[in-house]
Amino acid sequence: MRIRLSWLVGVVALLVTVDPLLASVADTRHNLSVSGPGTTKSGLESQICIFCHTPHSASPDAPLWNRRLPGTTYVPYSSSTAVAQPGQPTGASILCLSCHDGTIALGEVLSRTTPISMTGGITTMPGGSALIGTDLSHDHPVSFDYSSSLASQNTELADPATLQPEIRLDDNGQLQCTACHDAHNDTYGNFLVWPNTGSALCKACHLKEGWQISAHSTSAATWNGQSPDPWPLRDRTNVADNACENCHMPHLSTGGPRLLMYGDEQQNCSACHNGNVATDDVMTVFNQLSAHPMTATTLIHDPGEQSIVSSRHVECADCHNPHAARAATDPLSGSLANIRGISIDGIETDPVSRVYELCFRCHADSPNQPIPRTPRQLPQVNTRLEFQLDNPSFHPVAGPGRNPTVPSLIAPWTVSSSMGCVDCHNNNAASSAAGSGPEGPHGSAFSPILVQRYETLDNTPESASAYALCYNCHDRNSILNDDSFKEHKKHIDKENTPCNVCHDPHGVSSQQGNSINNSHLINFDTSVVFANSNGLLRFRDNGQLAGSCDLECHGEDHRDESYP
Repeated sequence: MRIRLSWLVGVVALLVTVDPLLASVADTRHNLSVSGPGTTKSGLESQICIFCHTPHSASPDAPLWNRRLPGTTYVPYSSSTAVAQPGQPTGASILCLSCHDGTIALGEVLSRTTPISMTGGITTMPGGSALIGTDLSHDHPVSFDYSSSLASQNTELADPATLQPEIRLDDNGQLQCTACHDAHNDTYGNFLVWPNTGSALCKACHLKEGWQISAHSTSAATWNGQSPDPWPLRDRTNVADNACENCHMPHLSTGGPRLLMYGDEQQNCSACHNGNVATDDVMTVFNQLSAHPMTATTLIHDPGEQSIVSSRHVECADCHNPHAARAATDPLSGSLANIRGISIDGIETDPVSRVYELCFRCHADSPNQPIPRTPRQLPQVNTRLEFQLDNPSFHPVAGPGRNPTVPSLIAPWTVSSSMGCVDCHNNNAASSAAGSGPEGPHGSAFSPILVQRYETLDNTPESASAYALCYNCHDRNSILNDDSFKEHKKHIDKENTPCNVCHDPHGVSSQQGNSINNSHLINFDTSVVFANSNGLLRFRDNGQLAGSCDLECHGEDHRDESYP
């Protein structure tokens, strides 16, 4: 009697457990029987569970598993920024792949001597989002130890002990397909164990710094219906609802490492920032006369690379952190939030505290710098050296300038002011330039990505527009009245000599120049200025806004015999 009672209790418990599962599976695409709602199914088989489970002759690899395991070698996911090192699929993941890798017929089950026939001539998993294939490098990694130790090595991973109970690791502590998917329950779509609106499921494990207040997490912007659709594989069209899936695909991503939606890095940004979703059409700015050469390279950017860029390239993610960028007046807490760079001392800083530190990643110590646009007496391509505070002269980017007297400055600028790279290098149609375009040095009608016109060609007639960049800070009347230097009007107005011929706009490195010859940004353009008949090419600072030159310019031999 006791044996029969225990047997009865076991049967009842099994029925209570199985019935809800059977009911839920029956209404999903995992019901491959004749009653299944999907297009991939059998035309004759009425049993639902048989495609995965059998009470007899089951595989020992899982409870009552009715399929053989694939005998293939997979290409696992890998990334330069991944701490986990997934290998060949194990556990529940290899069971899922016995259908989803497309190598074994869907109807090939252990409990039948002949495969179950499927409709429409289907044998293996047909093409589409369900066919994962054997190349798993484009899919979220599986079959790796997800431990507290792993989370401590990557601070943007949640400790597995804190995960909600729906997200389950296997008995070996490995993350498998079943951490995100429940094959028996499609309540939340795609057999997810938790709804992923706002990337709730993604965020359970991935704790990206700055994400909660980032634009991609909070923006209610939607696709405006213009072509192309930035979210062709998404059911949602709201940025905040898509969240991670604005850019990433957990399966079958085109981008491979980091699972980006598009393989061409900038396309993940341009799909929305071309006016389709984001308010500002940033991508159009890159078509300007002068622009950061974003399309010149592809698949070079790597989040794991050194801050000093060794292989020259520029992608959106070199300057913007898409997990932290947000709208703010100060770019350091807005569009440039949580981005790294190089300090004025050449030390990596993360995050940057000044905008120029971001620019120094490429425009300072990186190799293979382009030749200077202007041939200088003292050539320099390292902007970090040009802005050092112990230089004989420099524009006040890293700190206030050295010159205590600059009569031409327009308020609110003073000799105690500091400026930023974007005060000169910016979109000429930006709102700060009285336009309506996006801010930032993406591109401009004026080279090299200047917010206003700055002519450098010799014999340029002086005008307010020709040197608008300079006159934005320095009063034109003051300059032409010789308040700063008694020869300004003669050279600029009468001789049509550009500011650029005498002045190096960034600065002169202390490693090359000195305070006598290179104060006031003096560093001659050697395509215009030559050595004089004495073989001298130099400027002498005589103090009190005065100076003298030994040189030849416009055919005139200048000699200062009082200067030894």
